[in-house]
Amino acid sequence: MAKIRQEKSILGQISDLSHRLVTVLVVPIILSLCLMLFYAWQYDSAIARMETIASLKSVVSEEIPGKAFNIVSGRETLRESRIYETVHSVEKTIEAITDQTGQENRLSLIVANRTMQTLENYIDRIRDNLEAEVPVVENEAVLSEVRDVAELVESMLNDYITQEISSAANMSVSLRLVIFLTAGLEVLVVIGAVWFRNRSVKQTAASVRLPIEQLEEAAESIAQGSLEAKLADTDVTELRNLTLQVNHMADRLKTMMEKSNQDARNLRKAELRTLQAQINPHFLYNTLDAIVWKAEAGEKDEVIQLTSALSDFFRISLSSGADWIPISQERKHIEGYLKIQQTRYRDILDYEIDIPEEIGEYLVLKLLLQPLVENALYHGIKNRRGGGTIRVSGRLEDKDLVFTVKDTGSGMTPEQLRLLNERMIKGQPSVSEGNGGFGLVNVNLRIRLYYNQTEGLKIESSNSGTTVSFRVPCMTREEIYENESVSGG
Repeated sequence: MAKIRQEKSILGQISDLSHRLVTVLVVPIILSLCLMLFYAWQYDSAIARMETIASLKSVVSEEIPGKAFNIVSGRETLRESRIYETVHSVEKTIEAITDQTGQENRLSLIVANRTMQTLENYIDRIRDNLEAEVPVVENEAVLSEVRDVAELVESMLNDYITQEISSAANMSVSLRLVIFLTAGLEVLVVIGAVWFRNRSVKQTAASVRLPIEQLEEAAESIAQGSLEAKLADTDVTELRNLTLQVNHMADRLKTMMEKSNQDARNLRKAELRTLQAQINPHFLYNTLDAIVWKAEAGEKDEVIQLTSALSDFFRISLSSGADWIPISQERKHIEGYLKIQQTRYRDILDYEIDIPEEIGEYLVLKLLLQPLVENALYHGIKNRRGGGTIRVSGRLEDKDLVFTVKDTGSGMTPEQLRLLNERMIKGQPSVSEGNGGFGLVNVNLRIRLYYNQTEGLKIESSNSGTTVSFRVPCMTREEIYENESVSGG
């Protein structure tokens, strides 16, 4: 059976590595901390026991003999002195401390507790003598014994404290030893953790590096135009997703490049249709007829002017196949067109051209203004009774060129303007449409494609006329050549 590849994310590998490092580093620290806390607890317990026993010493050596003296001298009764409660309290305390003490130090407390029983017996004798009303001299002898026994108990308590101090000193030595051993162990653990980390990092890097190198090779192939390269699958989750996306991107780029080539062919066809629409036979026939009429009428200057205008029109329209021409030529182109059309529509057509000479050397995409002028004439001026005026203007605004073609024709209805804007957004002109705007749609599409911008023509219209404007970057000949070389054009 084939071995199943286990998919694991980079984050998962890093997480596993961090967990292992934490385990290696934290466990010894926790163990050493537990040991130190244990010794600290033992040390504190010993101190507490010594403090408790030390507090009993004054009770045994001073308070109990003092109460016994008061009883013998008649200053207090047994009930008033509460001597038995004091003795029992000492016994219980010693017994409790004995239970908390280790075997090595318990003997002194055990003997001390038994001696307290002897002390209680002497107090019983004092009680019995008082009840029998024996001479005070006998009780004084017993009182002397009470004092001697109390001193003995005190001595035993001192022995216990001495033993506990010695044990505490031993624990202190052990605690220091544990600290030194723990420090040494931590150094070894850190060294081991560093080695483990380096080894794990190398393994993780190796598992990631190969897929990344494959991604780099594929990206380089795609950058060089080879979209057939496919990446093999990987068991690293993030890189697996990236691999799938790169393969998907290559497929999409291939599809987009094919579509781009098709769009370029469609655009070229649209440009040819635009030229055919501008240089149509009817325009040529009508211009030649006008020249013949002028010649027959003996208007030599008019014939020369029309012929020159027609020559300029054709020359600039073709431009030896160039896409970009100076603004001065574009101005000359629309001027020649308007001169020719004014000969035909003298009674209804006036025009004004306001394009400063200062911007004449900048380059623009050819045939941007002439289709707008033609649209203004055929769909604006001709449809208005009494004719009108076409005004063409251009200006430099910041780093942009702004052109406007305005007519005083019949204008468009809001519905016609909406439909025209929809056609321009779709960028799908149709020469079979009878509503006009074929030139506008093409110009709008060419501006957006050639200048790589989202906005093209801006159209405003009312019953007093239509205004068409657009804004494009101001570009010199050097910038045009640089852009074309970068884009491979």
